[in-house]
Amino acid sequence: MTKTQQVRLARRPSGLPATDTWSVVSEELPAITAGEILVKVDLVSVDPAMRGWLNDVRSYRPPVGVGDVMRSLDIATVVESAHPGFSAGDNVSGVFGVTEYAISDGRGVSTVDLRVAPAATWLGVLGVPGMTAYFGLLEVGKLRVGETVVISAAAGAVGSVAGQIAKAMGATVIGIASGAEKCRRLTEELSFDAAIDDHSEDVVRRLRELAPQGLDVYFDNVGGEILDAALANLRRGARIVICGVLDPDNESELVPGPSRYMALLFFRATMAGFVVSDYADRYGEAVAKIAQWRDEGKLEAREHVVEGGVARFGEALNIVLTGANNGKLVLAM
Repeated sequence: MTKTQQVRLARRPSGLPATDTWSVVSEELPAITAGEILVKVDLVSVDPAMRGWLNDVRSYRPPVGVGDVMRSLDIATVVESAHPGFSAGDNVSGVFGVTEYAISDGRGVSTVDLRVAPAATWLGVLGVPGMTAYFGLLEVGKLRVGETVVISAAAGAVGSVAGQIAKAMGATVIGIASGAEKCRRLTEELSFDAAIDDHSEDVVRRLRELAPQGLDVYFDNVGGEILDAALANLRRGARIVICGVLDPDNESELVPGPSRYMALLFFRATMAGFVVSDYADRYGEAVAKIAQWRDEGKLEAREHVVEGGVARFGEALNIVLTGANNGKLVLAM
C-alpha cells in the first residue's frame, strides 16, 4: 500500500477559487496489477484552463467532479511497473492529477527525456503551452513569413511562446499584456517588436499606430474587449485564432461576445477555435522544432516554480488566474 496526499474539489467556486474550494486528503493506493504503473508526481502543471474545468458546464472535456482529485498534467517518475511499456525509474508525462502518487494504466502517458530539457520545460515550451502556440499559429493561424501577428496575454505561458515562434518564423510581433513590467519583458527579453499595456493604453488606437496596414494573425487568449480591438484592425484575409479566454473574477457569467464581428465579412477574415489535443499525434514534430529554436537561441524557456506540494496548489492556481506568474507556472511536489 502507498499513502498519498491529494487535492480534491470540495465545492464549485464562484469567481476565484477560495480555500474552501479544495480539500487535501490522505489516500491509500492499492498494489498495482498487470498493465499498471505506480508513479511519484514530481511537478504539476498549473494552467488557466483549470478554472474552466471547475464549472459544471458542457465543454471540450468533462468538468472535474466534486470530490474528485483535481485534474492536472504532471511530470512523474515511475516507482513500480507491471506495464510492458514502462520501467521503474522512467520519467513520464501524464494526467495523474494533483497528488503525490498515482496509479495509471499507461494510456496517455509518455516518456520524457530529461537530457533534452529539464522536467519543468517539458510542462512549458516542450509541453502543452508550446504545443498550443505551435499548432495555433502554424495550423490554425496559417502564419506566413513577413506577416504581422498580435498576441493577447502575451506574457503568459502560451502567449510568450507564440510570440517567440512568430519571431522565429520571420513575423512582426505585437504583444498585449497587463502592466509596464510585462510589456518591458516582451520587448527587452523576448524580442517582441512592440508591446501594448492594456491597463494604461487604448488598445484599438495603439494597434492602429503599430500596424497601420492591419494585422494578419491575431492569437486570442482573452476574448472580450481585446478581441474587439483586434477585429477593428484586421487586414484583408486575416486569421483569428481562438485559444482561450480568461476572466477569473467573473467565471459565473459569459464573457461578452465580439461586437465588431462584421469585420470578418468586410476583410474576408476567418476566426476559428481549436483544442491542442486534436494535434496529439503530431506533438513530436512540434517538440523537435521548438527544441531546435531553443538551441539556436531563438526561444527562451522560462518557468515559475512554486515549492510546497499539494498544500500550495490553491495558491499556485490563483497566481496564474491573476496573472502574477513570471513564465510557465509549475508546482513542485
